[in-house]
Amino acid sequence: MSGSMTERPDYGNWISRKMISITGLLTILFTATSMVIPLVGVVAAFFFLSLAYIAYARYRFSLTGGDIQAKIQGLVVEYLEWDGEGKAIDVGCGNGAVTMMVAKKHPKARVIGVDYWGGAWEYSKSVCERNAEIEGVVGRIGFQKASASALPFDDESFDAAVSNLTFHEVRDAEDKRDVIKEALRVVRKGGTFCFQDLFLWNRMYGEMDDLLDTIRRWGVERVEFVETSNVEFIPSALKLPFMVGTIGILRGKK
Repeated sequence: MSGSMTERPDYGNWISRKMISITGLLTILFTATSMVIPLVGVVAAFFFLSLAYIAYARYRFSLTGGDIQAKIQGLVVEYLEWDGEGKAIDVGCGNGAVTMMVAKKHPKARVIGVDYWGGAWEYSKSVCERNAEIEGVVGRIGFQKASASALPFDDESFDAAVSNLTFHEVRDAEDKRDVIKEALRVVRKGGTFCFQDLFLWNRMYGEMDDLLDTIRRWGVERVEFVETSNVEFIPSALKLPFMVGTIGILRGKK
């Protein structure tokens, strides 16, 4: 039997409690200040609306609010064209949500989740390992601390690679395209990949056609782009550019 019958895995929420708390405190601070300086009321209203929006987003991302976060993560596994034979890597695994999805979909596979973890997010290696116990995939899954900019694996070590909303967060890579290239480095020739990130953020990745051409020049056999925000289950309110409006998927075969 895997884990507790009542315990659920902890995959966190993209809108952290810390973000809610800070925005709430700023709302209170500027509201109080506006009692003395009325013009500050404009700033207070901005933070109040921001608090309301991110609270809504946190709710919709949660299990009780429609589980939109898990559904978006699930697109990575859905679009990965892989038969499940061999090894896969999840680059920037967080609390292991996508790692577990891959392992559960492909019961013959060995899956490695890699993340730098740290205090910026409510993620950790210990939570990943506990989630693996709850999901019943211990023995086929492992976790390792490393930066996505310098993966501690030889070239062509994996048959498949996935990643979800990680590349733009890699601080030790000035050009985020280098992180894509590094993830592809560890995929064997003929292996497959599916990466989801803020690929429509032009300031970070440039024009999509140029990005796809760049990836092809790296020797990738096939790559295509899928715009995540086109899927029907994402509420319109979450499709704003600063939320999930610039998310897309790069998938293909090396």
